[in-house]
Amino acid sequence: MLIETAGVGDPAYKQCLPREPESARIARHLTASALHTWGLIEAKDSAAAVVTELVSNTVRHARRDTIQVTVTRTGERLVRIAVVDFSPEFPEARNAHQLGEAGRGLAIVAALCDGRWGTDPLRWGKRVWAELAVPEAKPDE
Repeated sequence: MLIETAGVGDPAYKQCLPREPESARIARHLTASALHTWGLIEAKDSAAAVVTELVSNTVRHARRDTIQVTVTRTGERLVRIAVVDFSPEFPEARNAHQLGEAGRGLAIVAALCDGRWGTDPLRWGKRVWAELAVPEAKPDE
């Protein structure tokens, strides 16, 4: 597994992955590794859910064979998770039917990130991102 670090700017880890469902597991590992490195492990579960949803949406709706996942520390206790793909189509938050299996992903992302998510257009596709505020670790009592 090749994980790259950003050369300048905010600390970041990124990895190109095949556009297939199994890549969600690799993206979770990348995210957990970055959080562990930065001492922000308190966000592990939320970050895993966010990256899984973003990768799953990309696998389902994007074009081409690869995606790129990036985990960036944008502040002392802020982490941005982004997935880049080659589709110009922006994701849309939808109301999921009560018994339907699809349509809840972006609502989950929005809830976990307190609404801090978005899409950046790129010349050849888009970047979908979500930013997590990492809670302070609670001291053991």
